[in-house]
Amino acid sequence: MSSSLFSGFALGFSLILAIGAQNAFVLRQGLRQEHVFWICLTCAGSDAVLIFAGVLGLGAVSEAVPGFEFAMRIAGAGFLIWYGGRSLWAAGRGGEALRPDSGAAPQAIFPVLATVLALTWLNPHVYLDTVVLLGSISAQYPQPLVFGIGAMVASFVFFFSLGYGASLLAPVFARPRSWQVLEVVIGLTMWGIAAKLLLM
Repeated sequence: MSSSLFSGFALGFSLILAIGAQNAFVLRQGLRQEHVFWICLTCAGSDAVLIFAGVLGLGAVSEAVPGFEFAMRIAGAGFLIWYGGRSLWAAGRGGEALRPDSGAAPQAIFPVLATVLALTWLNPHVYLDTVVLLGSISAQYPQPLVFGIGAMVASFVFFFSLGYGASLLAPVFARPRSWQVLEVVIGLTMWGIAAKLLLM
C-alpha cells in the first residue's frame, strides 16, 4: 500500500511541478493574496476528479470519441492566446494597478474561479497527464486506487504550497517593475503553451 501511495504522490507531483498556465495563475493570485484558498481548492479538486476518472479507466473514453482531442486543443489554445494577450497588455500598462498595496479593489471571486476552471478543463495536457497517463500507470500497481490517492494528495500539497507560499515573495513584488516582469513571463508562457497545442 505504501509503495503505491508514494509512487502515485511522486509521479503526480512531478507532472504538475513544471510551470504552466494554471500554475502561473495560482502564483499570480497568491502574490495578490486574493481568493487563494478557493483557487487552490478548485485546482486540486479538479485534478482529483480527473485522476479518479483515470484510475477508473475512463481514459479510453477520450480516445474513443473522434475529434475530442482536436477540439480540446483548439479551445485550449484559443483561451490561452486570449489570456496571454491580456497579461502582456497589463504589463504594457505598467504594474501600478497590480501592486498589493495600491488599494485597488480585489477581483470578484466568481470571475476568478471561472478563469481557473477554464485554465484547468480547457487544457488537453491535463487530460493526458491525469486521465490517460496516471490512469494507465495506476493499472500497473496492485492497488490502483491507492496510487490515485497518492497523486491526489500531491496535487493538494502542490497547489496550496504554491498559493500560500507565493506571499513570501510579496516584498519583491511591491515594485511595479516586478509585476510587469511576472505578467510578461505569464503571457509568454501561455502563448508558448498555445503554440505547442496548435503544433501538435
